[in-house]
Amino acid sequence: MSERTEKLHFSPGVAAALAAGQPVVALESTLITHGLPWPANAETALAMEAAVRAAGAVPATIALLGGKITIGLTRAEIERLAQLPAGKVRKCSRRDLSIAVARGEDAATTVAGTMIVAHWAGIRVFGTGGIGGVHRGAPFDVSADLLELGRTPVAVVCAGAKSILDLPLTLEVLETQGVPVVGFGTDTLPAFYSRRSGLPVDVRVETPQEAAAIIAAAHRLGAQHSILITVPVPEKDEMPAAQAAAAITQATAEAEAQKIHGKAVTPFLLRRVTELTGGAARRANIALLVNNARVAGEIAAALVAGAA
Repeated sequence: MSERTEKLHFSPGVAAALAAGQPVVALESTLITHGLPWPANAETALAMEAAVRAAGAVPATIALLGGKITIGLTRAEIERLAQLPAGKVRKCSRRDLSIAVARGEDAATTVAGTMIVAHWAGIRVFGTGGIGGVHRGAPFDVSADLLELGRTPVAVVCAGAKSILDLPLTLEVLETQGVPVVGFGTDTLPAFYSRRSGLPVDVRVETPQEAAAIIAAAHRLGAQHSILITVPVPEKDEMPAAQAAAAITQATAEAEAQKIHGKAVTPFLLRRVTELTGGAARRANIALLVNNARVAGEIAAALVAGAA
C-alpha cells in the first residue's frame, strides 16, 4: 500500500467491497454542497446511493471531512454537509486537494476531484450529473474536468456536459484530450436537461455489458484517459430544448451583467435556470443524477462479472 493510499479513509462497507472485488461506484459531493438546496441535496445524494445498490454495486460518496479524504460517507455525514453554507465548504478539484488536507477543511469533490480520489482508491466507475466544459463566450475558460478526463483512467457516467456550457467546443476539447465519448442508448450527446444535442458521440452502446467491455479494453491497453459514458435524462423528466435554451441564454446574460466569474458561474447559472423554468430544470437534474447512478451501478457490476 502506498503512503498516499494509507491517507485515504474508507468506510467499512466500501473497504470490504473493494477487498472482496465487488463492484463499487464513486459518487461526487459538490451536488450536496453547491448543486442543490437543503433538503433536496441530501435526499438526492441518498437516492443516488440507493440506485447504485439496487443495480448491484456499492456506493462510495467521496468528500473531505476535516481534511480527511473520505471514501464512503454515512447518512449523518451527508446530511451534515448538506446543511452547511456553501461558503463554508471548499469546492475541491485537483488544485484544491492538498490545500484542503493541509488546512483540515471540509471540502466537496468536483468531477475532477472525485476522479482523482476514485483512481487512488481503485474504483473504476464514477456516476455524476454533468461534467464541466468550455464556458459560453469564453473559449479559454475550460473546466479542469476536461483535463482530468484526459489523464485519469476512471469511467465517468454522466448526462453529457452541463448545457449551460458550449457543447461543441467541449466536445472539441474532449477529442484533443483523447477521451472517447460513448452514447448509452443514444447516437447524440445528451444536452443535460434535454435528451439530444444533435452532436454525435464516438460510439453507441445499448447495454451495461457493452460499456463495460470498452472500459475493460482501455484497462488492458494501459490507457491513461477516462471513458466518458453519456446517458440521456429519462424521457418523462426531459425539459424541452427550446425552454432550456431560452433560460440558459437569459441566465448567461445576467451572469455577464453582474460580472460573475470563475467558480461562481456554474452555481449561479444552475440556480437561475431553475428559477426561470419554474423548477423544471431542478426536476430534470435530480432525475438524471439518480438515473446516472443506476446506470453506473449496472456498468460496475458488468465490469466485475466480465472479469470473473
